[in-house]
Amino acid sequence: MHSSSVPGTEGYAEDAEQLIARYENVIAADKYQVVRHLLPGRAGAVLDIGAGTGTDSAWLASLGHKVVAVEPVVAFREAGMKTHASSDIEWLDDSLPALAATGAREARFDLVVLAAVWMHLAAEERSEAMGNISKLLKPGTLLVMSLRHGPAQANRRIFEVSAHETIALAARHHIKVVLSAQAPSVQQQNRQAGVSWSWLVFSAMRDAAAG
Repeated sequence: MHSSSVPGTEGYAEDAEQLIARYENVIAADKYQVVRHLLPGRAGAVLDIGAGTGTDSAWLASLGHKVVAVEPVVAFREAGMKTHASSDIEWLDDSLPALAATGAREARFDLVVLAAVWMHLAAEERSEAMGNISKLLKPGTLLVMSLRHGPAQANRRIFEVSAHETIALAARHHIKVVLSAQAPSVQQQNRQAGVSWSWLVFSAMRDAAAG
């Protein structure tokens, strides 16, 4: 799969070198601070969609989880496999909205994370993606999402997304919001540019995979 054909990855391969350095400077525990108290305390199976260079996946693995890190941009995936080599992280070349390779495994997860991903998808893609994500959730599974607000670089494909719209879309797939919070960016460069985030935590209300 070529990342240039994947919705939302425009501009990332070209900027990969500088972005890899930026991603690796982000402390995942700080980034997830507003939702951390809700994350599962018991070790389980985690899906990190849009894993980037794996800083979040590595942090989740350090907490005892087995993580499947989904990332379509080759440079990020290769950097992650090198920097965060771990038997508790499995890397997968896959992407939203279809998540075809992930779905084909027929596995489901105890926690699904989408950090800084959703705004790269157009409305129809977000609708398809939520349906496909719902099939990966067990009843009671948590879905954690962060939504970006603020100016974007010209070479990126970014849409304005809202917490309200995302909560309503999730509800149509029997995924109920349990937390909606606002937070500043943990990256100084983004804060100075006026970027902020909505953090959403959802709980799956039923087994979508069973219909």
